[in-house]
Amino acid sequence: MRADGAGPDPQQAASRATPAWEAPLADPAVVRVPGGWIAYGTGPVRDGRAAPAAVSADLVTWVGIGGVLEALGPEAGDSYWAPEVCARDGAWWMYYSVGHGDRGHRLRVARADGPTGPFRDLGVVLTPDELFAIDASPCRLEDGSWWLFFARDVLDHDRPGTHLAAAPLLTPTELGETVPVLAPYDDSQIFARERPMHGGTHTWHTLEGPHVVARDGILFLTFSAGSWQGAGYRTAWAWAASPRGPWTVPPPPDDVLLRSDGEFIGPGHSSCTRGPDGQDVIAFHAWDEAASGRYMHLRPLEVDAAGPALRVRRDQRE
Repeated sequence: MRADGAGPDPQQAASRATPAWEAPLADPAVVRVPGGWIAYGTGPVRDGRAAPAAVSADLVTWVGIGGVLEALGPEAGDSYWAPEVCARDGAWWMYYSVGHGDRGHRLRVARADGPTGPFRDLGVVLTPDELFAIDASPCRLEDGSWWLFFARDVLDHDRPGTHLAAAPLLTPTELGETVPVLAPYDDSQIFARERPMHGGTHTWHTLEGPHVVARDGILFLTFSAGSWQGAGYRTAWAWAASPRGPWTVPPPPDDVLLRSDGEFIGPGHSSCTRGPDGQDVIAFHAWDEAASGRYMHLRPLEVDAAGPALRVRRDQRE
């Protein structure tokens, strides 16, 4: 899949990066847990379970453990997207969306006693008033407060489409007032032109997959932009002192953290964790050469608040 949509470039195939895990795992959320790490992702429902996961003791060798979320009834939907998990108040909480295909998604919450589940939905729709909401990412700030970052559809804007938002996570199952975080700001973030959505036709823009790292009083936001279906998908970043903003985005192309190149096709939907040595690590997915699936990749990350800057340390690639 080249940037022009003409398919894979065979001259670049030899330099493609090896995924961290051999099985597809879209939208990887990697979390440090007792004894190692666990990666949750988007995948099909199998045997009544959604949210496929894999565990690792060293961030190198991964073992799949199957779906960890008990699926709801068919009326809720058949597509479970982008689960993220956090530990809070003596339990483990999964935030995810479910809908029918790519329509009707709402954010929900499930609970488990441990990070490997089973997670059971609590019957709470966190975003009942949104047209469409996906990619929930819980974040505990340095002052101890919790926030939920997510993506939602916005029509009343010069660039209609999927925008980023946040809300205080007052309890594990209750949101405060939603505030806007970031709207699309560049033509490279167009998902599709003349896209039928919500009863109209729009030049549809997409920002999604928000994830925040709090460091020394600064919030670093990574997010994905464009269409997840092709090589134009990319990972960008912004920063702020508070979830309420204002959020600062470096001028393009300095806003882009990861883009398609000789190693990756459509790198996006990232999360961050800490490695065995305390080094920041970014997890993201990218297409394989045959465009048969999105696979998880891991790379060391350098977070420099002095810039501020958020950089992949390309001298330390696998």
